[in-house]
Amino acid sequence: MDLIICTYSAYLAISIGMTIWVATTLSRNGQVFLEKVFSGNRELANSVNHLLVVGFYLINLGYVSLALKLGYNIVSLRESIEALSSKVGVVLLVLGAMHFFNLYIFSQINCKSEQATANRPVRPDGITPV
Repeated sequence: MDLIICTYSAYLAISIGMTIWVATTLSRNGQVFLEKVFSGNRELANSVNHLLVVGFYLINLGYVSLALKLGYNIVSLRESIEALSSKVGVVLLVLGAMHFFNLYIFSQINCKSEQATANRPVRPDGITPV
């Protein structure tokens, strides 16, 4: 088999595997947080969680597909490993950025949820002499 085909195959296997692992981890651990944000409404939390996972897959797998082409020939195993390392490294950076983007969105939702349910301050009913 051609060395470039092996490199592409390894890139796809590693990238898709990492995307699935990160999406599963985010979904599993984000479920509890979403239930808290949506005041215990499990059905809404499940729905939002599923939509986030679908969007995560679409963005990351779309990027993996677009970034597949190397644009140059590989003639040695060393070049294959270097190309694979570069490609997988960028995919990992994209996955990390998506993870932090999700955390940012979750924190914004949580802040708004806490503000909506926070106790409002009570006006004083007297004055304390100094």
